[in-house]
Formats: sequence, C-alpha cells, structure tokens
Amino acid sequence: MQALLFILAMCAALSSASADSPRAPAAIAFEQKPGARLPLEARLRDQNDVSLRVSDLFEGKPLILALGYFRCKSFCPVLRADLLETLRRSDLEAGRDYSLAFVSIDPSETPSDAREAKDADIMRWPAPGAERWRFLTSDAASLRALADSVGFRVSFDEKKVRFVHPVGVVFITRDGRVSNYLTGVGYDPIGVRGALARASAEVIAGKQSLINLLCYEYDASTGGYTLAVTRLLRGGAILTIGLLGAMIYRSMRGEVPRA
Repeated sequence: MQALLFILAMCAALSSASADSPRAPAAIAFEQKPGARLPLEARLRDQNDVSLRVSDLFEGKPLILALGYFRCKSFCPVLRADLLETLRRSDLEAGRDYSLAFVSIDPSETPSDAREAKDADIMRWPAPGAERWRFLTSDAASLRALADSVGFRVSFDEKKVRFVHPVGVVFITRDGRVSNYLTGVGYDPIGVRGALARASAEVIAGKQSLINLLCYEYDASTGGYTLAVTRLLRGGAILTIGLLGAMIYRSMRGEVPRA
C-alpha cells in the first residue's frame, strides 16, 4: 500500500509536465563537470537568514547538493522526498557522514521560504541529524555561478511560469570539487552511500551516459520534451490499479484464496 501511495503521489506531482518544455535536451540535462570546483566564496543565506559562503556548507564532510526551488509544485518536492526518505532509511547521519544543502535557483525566494520547506521536510522525514540540513537562497549572480559550476542548466518557462531544470543530486568532495552525480529519482541507501563514499575518498567519477541524465524525452507527436519518468510512473500506477481491479473482481466471485 505504501508503494502504491508513493507511485500515485509521484504521478500527481508530475501531472503538470507537458510538451511545453524546452525543445533542446541540453536545457534540461546536467552538463556533467566531474572535478569542477564550486565557487567557494559565493554567498548564500540559510533558512535562519544567516549569511555564509559555499565553503561553509561542508563542515569537513562530503556535500550532497540539490538544486531546485521551494515554491515548486511539480518535481522538486518529489526529488526532496525521495532523497530524504532514502537518508532516513540509511544508517547515515548528517554532520557525521555528510552535509546536505538544498539551494533554491529562484532568486525571488527568501529564507522564510527555505525555513518553511525545511520545517515541513523534517516533520515528514526525521532522519538522524536532520536539523543540520541547510535550505538556502541567494541572489541571481551567486546562484548562476553555483549552478554553472555543477552543470545545472536552468531555463524559465514563461507560459507556465516555472523553472525547467535537471533532476538529480551532486556529490561534492570536502575540498569543493564535483565527485559524481545521481540523476533522476529512485534513490536507494546503497547508491547514496556509494556516492558519498566516492566523494569522501575524493574520487572523481567519469561521466554518466546521456540516457541516465535526461528526465525528459522527445515526444514526436508534439515536437517537445516531456518527463520520461512520467510515463514510467503512470505505467506503474496503471498496472497497480489493474492488479487491484483483478483482485476485487476475483473477490466478488469468491475466487480469492484463503490465507
């Protein structure tokens, strides 16, 4: 039942994805930059309206960096939910094993937006050390420098008044270099621990294949790109509903085996 609810929630969150998205995959995929250094002097403001530098995010630990925006009603909450649920189920602890930073790419968002998002997320996913997670905002120039450093391409959909961007997280070494990426969603504790281990050991992983980076796919009927994962999740939901329907039908006919 929990899996069904998660699938349905994902489908609901993705329902606004459409062919109005940019027509170039480069606009919606990470431009991978293994080994690239983050702008360590760039200034950010955390959920408590405290000013800090990018270099302050690490605290001697590898950094999990996720870019998105807090007022997003589409995929950003799904990404955070997936990652935070994975961290909750792992044996990892923020401050001991990793640092975590969610950074808004929308310069109009404020520390109060970040605080609201953090409070809600900690309530839903009380992982060990969750109070050390950072939710951050900044000015347009600093956000652009940070996004560019990890190859996070952003465009703005004027028609739908929303940002279009890659989906995934970046793992950063303690000295501020890009170690590796986990793109899309569907994280698991083993994968996250492995990515953190590479970043902790200062391993600079090679680029992933392009197919793993695109969360949108070309739709020949519209000439645009839509979220590939949308079809997967909708297919899963349809399959689940079909199985439930079959079970109900068999139950009405008295064909369900006794336990």
